Amino acid sequence: MVAGAYVLEYHLVNYRRTWRSSALSTLVLPLLTMLGFGVGVGSYVSGGVEGAPYLDWIVPGLIASTAVQTAIGEATWPVLSYFEWLKVYFAQAAAPLRVADILGGHLAFMAFRVLTAAAAFLVVAAVFGTIHSWWAPLTLVVSVLTGLAVAAPSVAYSSSISSDSYLAILMRFAVLPMSLFSGVFFPVESLPVVLRWAAYVLPLWHGVDLSRDAMLGLAPGWIGLLHVVYLLIWCVAGWAVAHRCFRRRLVV
Repeated sequence: MVAGAYVLEYHLVNYRRTWRSSALSTLVLPLLTMLGFGVGVGSYVSGGVEGAPYLDWIVPGLIASTAVQTAIGEATWPVLSYFEWLKVYFAQAAAPLRVADILGGHLAFMAFRVLTAAAAFLVVAAVFGTIHSWWAPLTLVVSVLTGLAVAAPSVAYSSSISSDSYLAILMRFAVLPMSLFSGVFFPVESLPVVLRWAAYVLPLWHGVDLSRDAMLGLAPGWIGLLHVVYLLIWCVAGWAVAHRCFRRRLVV
């Protein structure tokens, strides 16, 4: 665990040199998204959705979706490059670090990136006056859990391929459909039954539902517990597969 903290420190030191390249998009993207979808599209949605104004209803989904997008960005090309081009993982494995330390440290950094992106979006949401509950900060916890639920299996996938062309497949056939059909922009109940159940299987919908309850001050009930357990299953299963993939490549 201590060794994993050193791996996290390595990623944080690297990020300290490059954070400016992502800082602008971290703030501008939520602003443009809220203006485009929340204000622009919302002006055509009379009466709101499920008893809430469209802007208030869509913001929690956008925060969860941002968490997923950030997690995917950190769990794909960087992981592949650390194996194929930069060889960072092999250098770390040559040091007295276990595979669990290398993987855990990088996943911890991904959680940090998800947290900062979600926090920036939450600040923008507060400026737009869409926060109406003291439970809203729990959205950050939900974002980290949702991000890790997606990041862990994505790391496993990225560590098992040798070309970035396979990442394009992941984006087109997994990430994009998940972003569109997980209740971010419209209720899942409006989808056909097949797509609705596909949304239930994917982790983003569970994060969106939890975030929406927190932002709108709704009691999630036992469904909320099921959401948390399901996301934890994705995290644990993704970790297990990723650890196996890392070990196969790093341990001779």
